[in-house]
Amino acid sequence: MPKLEIIENADNAIIARWFAARLKAALATSPDDIAITVPGGSTPFPIFDLLAKEDLPWHRIAVWPGDDRIVDEDHPASNVGKIRARLEPVGARIVPLTEDAQPPHFAIAWMGMGGDGHIASLFPNTDPKADDPYAVRRLTPDPLPPEAPFDRLSLTIPALVDSDEIAFVIRGDDKRAVFDAAVKGESDLPIARLLRAARHKVTCFC
Repeated sequence: MPKLEIIENADNAIIARWFAARLKAALATSPDDIAITVPGGSTPFPIFDLLAKEDLPWHRIAVWPGDDRIVDEDHPASNVGKIRARLEPVGARIVPLTEDAQPPHFAIAWMGMGGDGHIASLFPNTDPKADDPYAVRRLTPDPLPPEAPFDRLSLTIPALVDSDEIAFVIRGDDKRAVFDAAVKGESDLPIARLLRAARHKVTCFC
């Protein structure tokens, strides 16, 4: 696994400032627009609200959800709908996932992790592969999370690690224990498979 940095006790404001700084650095080193992938779920949206206030050339940033529930964008369970509501008004280009999408190289792949070790919508039952020939998969979690009982579209491990760096925001002692075990190579959960496949720096906010 590449270099890992753990940042303890990081609140949303600290995380938002870190992301803004990393985006500015990526933009400064590229004459072209950049792309990032971001998570859904409940944790990132307050951070997006703070990040949207940062002075960034958002028109140069394409934002891809790492996964999404297969619902209409105006559905409460839609990740892309909530991302769009926060970041499109400041100028970011929001790119919905489709089964035939060809995601670009990402400046940052920002991910969350579930208590079962899933990342994006790569749940343990989906048996994600580090050499998956597809960039996007349609998947059915088993068991279906009761708060979001929908089929999903998800970036695969190869698409997620095709990035300059990876960042996680992980809340809670139970999830931290799952992450730490994956770092130590003590599991074969999706998070462990992704960390083994990662080629560049990983930052984890805990």
